[in-house]
Amino acid sequence: MGLRERLTKEWFMFCIVLVIVLAKMDPSVGAKGGPLKPEVTITYIAVSAIFFNSGLSLKTEELTSALMHIKLHLFVQIFTLAFFPTTIWLFLQLLSVTPINEWLLKGLQTVGCMPPPVSSAVILTKAVGGNEAAAIFNSAFGSFLGIIVTPLLLLIFLGSSSSVPFTSIFSQLSMTVVVPLIIGQIVRRYIKDWLERKKPPFGAISSCVLLTIIYTTFCDTFSNTNIDLDGLSLLMILFIIFSVQLSFMFLTFFFSTRNNLGFTPADTVAIIFCSTHKSLTLGIPMLKIVFAGHEHLSLISVPLLIYHPAQILLGSLLVPTIKSWMVSRQKGVKLMKPTV
Repeated sequence: MGLRERLTKEWFMFCIVLVIVLAKMDPSVGAKGGPLKPEVTITYIAVSAIFFNSGLSLKTEELTSALMHIKLHLFVQIFTLAFFPTTIWLFLQLLSVTPINEWLLKGLQTVGCMPPPVSSAVILTKAVGGNEAAAIFNSAFGSFLGIIVTPLLLLIFLGSSSSVPFTSIFSQLSMTVVVPLIIGQIVRRYIKDWLERKKPPFGAISSCVLLTIIYTTFCDTFSNTNIDLDGLSLLMILFIIFSVQLSFMFLTFFFSTRNNLGFTPADTVAIIFCSTHKSLTLGIPMLKIVFAGHEHLSLISVPLLIYHPAQILLGSLLVPTIKSWMVSRQKGVKLMKPTV
């Protein structure tokens, strides 16, 4: 990961902490019914803006070269949206007997249900020198797929936690996620040349909107005096998240390097990051929709807020090691090829 990207990610992590502190200082500002009116400005306007921005910035033409790598795409999407959430569910059956806060455990399950991110997996794959086109395709395709699959998974694994009817979820997702994405892509077709010249700060715009969503989410939490979060639960969740990430990265590495699957070392790099990373940009707005009005929404959101910076930190630390492995494997493949 380049210095600029690393500084941007570190700055974003700092801003997350800052908005949570501000929410704690005066939660009435961003709480439901407060001056910011988050029930309208966040639920509809902010969420729509973040997905319109994604549609406007997403270079779909770059994904066509990776379209036919079906086996790789199936591996990533099945691992991300089937194996990951199911394994977390089984793991949580064991953790349910521990003293960890039950809503944080439910938040871990929501992490498992999330689609891959559009940014971090691609940035880390590029930093290593892996199959960037495959990372772009799977991150984007997984995000679109997640619009449909993630709410279904949340209802399957946490159905009793959500008071929002199934039809309401999809109608709101359509209006605030799907429609803005499509409009963004349509607008992009007409101003593509201008976008390429000016290179608007799409990432910064999405981050600002996302920070506003996080701020109002925690304002709701801190304004609810009935919520009690103990430090031990938080520390245990932090340890579990890092353990899950490392374990799943090892699993994807182990399976994708089997000779019978035919993946190249560059493919494996894309698989490792795309299969194990989860989207905060898509995740927080979706949780805001699916668990709208739920008194424990922010506690449910905490594991995802931890998982996001953790995956960036862990991925950045592992870049030199993974790059060294990939280069050595590629050299080995070249040496094995017969000379003509």
